[in-house]
Amino acid sequence: MLIRKKKYCKFTSEKIKEIDYKKSDILKLYVAENGKIIPSRITGTKVRYQRKLTKAIKKARYLGLLPYIEKKI
Repeated sequence: MLIRKKKYCKFTSEKIKEIDYKKSDILKLYVAENGKIIPSRITGTKVRYQRKLTKAIKKARYLGLLPYIEKKI
């Protein structure tokens, strides 16, 4: 039997109100290697924060702060 770790929302536990698009180190945690945004069912992020997270990632990509895909050598 596999024991799974309970998922929790990082933003509610740390009481983060706004997700800033300039904090690329936090945003990178929610983007997979192929460039896709990791869904909330996997990360445990609440729907409210997932929407804000998606907007922040897309804005950071548009401004060039985050890559669309990672280059593999």
